[in-house]
Amino acid sequence: MLTLIQSLEKCDSGYLRIIAELWGLALEMPLEAASQPEKSIQRISRAMLDRILVSEIFETLPIESRSALMELQSNQGFMPWSQFIRKYGDIREIGPGKRDREKPYLHPSSAVETLWYRAFIFRTFLDTPSGPQEFAYIPSDLADLLPEELSGADKPIGRPATAAERTYLIKTNDRILDHICTLLAAVRLNMELESPEVQAVAWDKFFDHTPTPSQLLSLLVSLGWLEARSQLPEPEITRQFLEMPRGQALAYLFQSWKQSTSYNELSQLPGVSLEGGWQNDPLRTRNWLLDLLAHIPQASWWSLPAFISGVKTTQPDFQRPAGDYDSWYLRDLTSGEYLRGFKNWDQVEGALIRFMIIGPLHWLGILDLAATAENAPPTAFRFSPWADNLLAGSPPGGLSTEEGKLLVSSNAHIRVPRLAPRSVRYQLARFCTWEKADQDVYDYWVTPVSLLRARQQGLKTGHLITLLNRYAKVVPPSLVRALQRWEESGSEARIETATILRLRSPEILQAVRSSRAARFLGEPLGPTVITIKPEAAQKVLAILAELGYLAEAEIN
Repeated sequence: MLTLIQSLEKCDSGYLRIIAELWGLALEMPLEAASQPEKSIQRISRAMLDRILVSEIFETLPIESRSALMELQSNQGFMPWSQFIRKYGDIREIGPGKRDREKPYLHPSSAVETLWYRAFIFRTFLDTPSGPQEFAYIPSDLADLLPEELSGADKPIGRPATAAERTYLIKTNDRILDHICTLLAAVRLNMELESPEVQAVAWDKFFDHTPTPSQLLSLLVSLGWLEARSQLPEPEITRQFLEMPRGQALAYLFQSWKQSTSYNELSQLPGVSLEGGWQNDPLRTRNWLLDLLAHIPQASWWSLPAFISGVKTTQPDFQRPAGDYDSWYLRDLTSGEYLRGFKNWDQVEGALIRFMIIGPLHWLGILDLAATAENAPPTAFRFSPWADNLLAGSPPGGLSTEEGKLLVSSNAHIRVPRLAPRSVRYQLARFCTWEKADQDVYDYWVTPVSLLRARQQGLKTGHLITLLNRYAKVVPPSLVRALQRWEESGSEARIETATILRLRSPEILQAVRSSRAARFLGEPLGPTVITIKPEAAQKVLAILAELGYLAEAEIN
């Protein structure tokens, strides 16, 4: 950053006189003639860079000006000009002549103007990834002399949560590993996420704040766990992930999310649509938030509303380096309006911080949550016991091992404990119809339809028998025989609904079979009974009437 003398070199002589007056320097060292401004600059700079004088002038500042200087100092001495003046007020833009006549520095209109005329702050343009941007800054050598109380870079944003804000606890868990297993199997079977079969084992009905199937699918797609063209699970990634111990799998998942450049939390905000060709930087925002959270005491419950409010006050432009709130097109799906301008910060930036805290950082084991009551939105968070390990890239301790055994019934129903090996449940789910699930068990049913679906995917019934023999407590011999017979002969029985035509005599049946109604008839069930196509019932009644037989129908 620029030094004080480098900053003063850009100032006119009238501004230098104002500085000297406000710092009490005018009588001790009158300014040289305008033809020798460099001497004035050197004398003012030397005089100002006195620790005792700096402390004295600082003590005379209004409280708001001190706060503004404190915040600037806590941000390494500079911050975007637009952000700085939005919080602490602007400087009245007037020419040197009018300024010297009206003396606005004697009655400053804002905290920023107070600091400006005392040369505590200056403004300059700096290069950023988004292009040149104007910044407020404290000259580097002057910043070194400011009182120690200005050092607030490590202070956490926000405040501890109140007792009311942390009444109902929502502790993190490792259930996302089970949800991913379920989702990978559903995707591999080409199931619709909203289908009754998938919804039968939907997991969000058991726990607060778990990812929905669509949210989890978006995450896996962004992480590259699904093939780009087919959208089917990548075989090697799927195998490795499902075979990892639970702690290692959770650490791998967290690091994959943390380092992802393509998963965009902003696109996941409920009720908001991203439109246009603009781009944000989700990785930069993710790292910024993790750095900010690192200043919060590990064991403390922290207020979520106060944290978001604190970010709005101190670092509102965290994802918009140029402070540009107009070129991003985000549409509110309820109102249809575009969320442009700083006035919509809460609906965009505030909502994004909230989503990241109660979403991925909770799902992936970093943060516990709390609320004022059950079913109320989260109002507090803290680091989980797993956070230190996960943030360091290592597996957390204390996670359960996957040693559960399958419970197989002779009626072809299979109960899979949640802590059975995930790789086993993934394979088993591809052979079965999905029935239901509770917090600890997934229920499946082996049916001809599910076996046919598995066969179409290249799976053999012998593999299912091997799975059951290896991982079930007991496998009923009758089920093994049934599976072997199905592999050889297919389904050996069928239950179906049929429409029946029942006649008074065999002669009438023969007459019907000889008429043009024959194409609507099915299999005979006896000398006077035959099935007909359900959609043809009215046509058969009409043909019977033409043959001289009036019939009655009982059709639901």
